[in-house]
Amino acid sequence: MSAGPDDQDPTSPSPAPQRRASDHGERRRTEPKSTPDIGTPRYLDPGDTVFSLWGRVIMARYRRIAAAATRHIIQRPLHIGVSARIFHPEPGATGLRSKNLQYLEESIAQWVMSRDVLVFMIPTVNTDGLLHPSNIRLRDYAKHLDGLVLQGGADVSPQSYSEVPTRPEWGGDRARDMYELELLHEFVEAGKPVLGICRGCQLINVAFGGTLYQDIATDVPDSLAHVNDAYDRNRHEIAFPTGSSLTRMFQGKTAGLVNSIHHQAVKTLGRDMSIEALSVPDNVIEAIRYRKAPFVMGLQWHPEFHQAGGVELLDCTGILDNFLRVARETRF
Repeated sequence: MSAGPDDQDPTSPSPAPQRRASDHGERRRTEPKSTPDIGTPRYLDPGDTVFSLWGRVIMARYRRIAAAATRHIIQRPLHIGVSARIFHPEPGATGLRSKNLQYLEESIAQWVMSRDVLVFMIPTVNTDGLLHPSNIRLRDYAKHLDGLVLQGGADVSPQSYSEVPTRPEWGGDRARDMYELELLHEFVEAGKPVLGICRGCQLINVAFGGTLYQDIATDVPDSLAHVNDAYDRNRHEIAFPTGSSLTRMFQGKTAGLVNSIHHQAVKTLGRDMSIEALSVPDNVIEAIRYRKAPFVMGLQWHPEFHQAGGVELLDCTGILDNFLRVARETRF
């Protein structure tokens, strides 16, 4: 007799319920996958907005750029230009003496480099020369260098301050005057500092409309001997008048001893010029400053020779440091 549905052995396994394929599809559609939440990072401030976050990002970028620029300003050596002395061809000469030569006196370069800066001699430029014309201008040197030193040398020509030489040997170097006057004005226009030494001091005064004594001994008969055969061993005392910036640069000193190697000197001051030092006791002007610029100063003596001249001469490092500080502040 065949067993009916109710007669199945209770111990036998029950058949698995049949499921429709549609049940699996439905479950796949309704059960979400277990995936991590990669939305806003948990370390951010819950109160942050897109705008506050971007504000901090921009500030961080700015601080990084500012820090890099500051390191560049501090670490890059200063580039200081020194005007060239000029040797003009000698009539009938051969070889080098038949050529235009431009050169740099070693002591002035070594004095400036003693403060760990780079020195570049600035040559004259010739934009319409037949041999090697160039589009370079002196203003390009003023743009790319950080300061200018006008070194000593030949007399400033009386023609440069609308006079005629009272003696032929005092005719000066008009060609060099024209080159250095343009160079000076380009650096002043660019806001860069200028330090004039000896002839450079006289040229600064002439550049702003001043005049010179063509010969101190002739024009100021009661003066000291400001030049003699001792050259840089000739010396005299100077004093700083009230208000002179040299008092601060020399740490409160009001007088000192300098070398004296000049037969010309400032006569009438150029416009916006002030007197920074006078020789004692004849009151010949020994230093000047242009008041309308951060640093444009002329010294009638040669500070680059002082260290070799002995400890009794003024240590002029303070002047050089002040010049270089302004060069760093105005370099961009």
